[in-house]
Amino acid sequence: MKRTIIIAEAGVNHNGNLEMAREMVRQAKWAGADYVKFQTAVPELVISTYAPKAEYQKETTGDADSQLEMCKAIHLPLTDYAGLKALCDEEGIGFMSTPFDLVSIDLLAELGQDYFKIPSGEITNLPYLRKIAAIGIPVILSCGMSTLDEIKDAILVLTGKHPDYPSESKLTRDDITVLHCNTQYPTPYQDVNLLAMREITEKLNVKTGYSDHTQGIEVSIAAAALGAVVVEKHFTLSRFLPGPDHKASLEPAELREMVTAIRHIDEALGDGHKGVSESEKGNIVVARKSIIAARDIKKGEVFTEENLTVKRPGNGVSPMKWDEVLGMTASRDFRTDELIEL
Repeated sequence: MKRTIIIAEAGVNHNGNLEMAREMVRQAKWAGADYVKFQTAVPELVISTYAPKAEYQKETTGDADSQLEMCKAIHLPLTDYAGLKALCDEEGIGFMSTPFDLVSIDLLAELGQDYFKIPSGEITNLPYLRKIAAIGIPVILSCGMSTLDEIKDAILVLTGKHPDYPSESKLTRDDITVLHCNTQYPTPYQDVNLLAMREITEKLNVKTGYSDHTQGIEVSIAAAALGAVVVEKHFTLSRFLPGPDHKASLEPAELREMVTAIRHIDEALGDGHKGVSESEKGNIVVARKSIIAARDIKKGEVFTEENLTVKRPGNGVSPMKWDEVLGMTASRDFRTDELIEL
């Protein structure tokens, strides 16, 4: 059975509050996610004092402060992540965090993660990509705002195969999963373009998934149905909290509903081979039909279209043998509606 890896993206929806981050770990576990993911950064190493806010950030947080000041207010100090990793281990949910700078990469490598999650904004950051390539932990790469060529370049750098941007790498293509993504929060449905996952798979020869910034759960479920091996979705303890990403996030009960739906999709996709399932075998006799006497038939009488018909149940001679049966003679008397025997 296919099993989609589901990442509950806590991001910075803890608003810089460690106890809120710890509660998000517990809620992600309750919802059934495989991983809870945070965002690790030293804001001063990521954002210049001149960097503007995105429009959606202005809408959700106002424009009184800069992007740098906003991020400084909602990021946890690096010293908090070891405790979050320990809590995840205790709760039985995978820990993951996205690094946004080289210092954070080193920290997370030391803590240990199953995957390095590369955000869309770092897909053209050559020093960053080289550093992750050299570590060798499998990569989940978001590709919002990217062209196919930019994704290809990043993959080649990560695998040490780029002819123009050499890198020391411990990764292969099998270690990389590309998440189709749109970085508008929330993403308009007309801009989702889920079918782009197929193009990424076919042209770049990598596993694909989806990082969902739409409102609601429908698109994540559709991505799983289209074969996404990873689905990532932002969640929050409350959409009414202040901060840039809460509005486009799920609350815990919605996250749980999404996880349940995706698990149903995982089961429903099956093995791709058409056959008779165990659950429906018993209905064959009930729903299919057999060749039956249309009226009383005497022994030795010739079977014709006038004295035969087709009716349920389906445990007699198959109607597919109709032409074969016509012209044969009755081996005994048959009453009206009785199954024909040959």
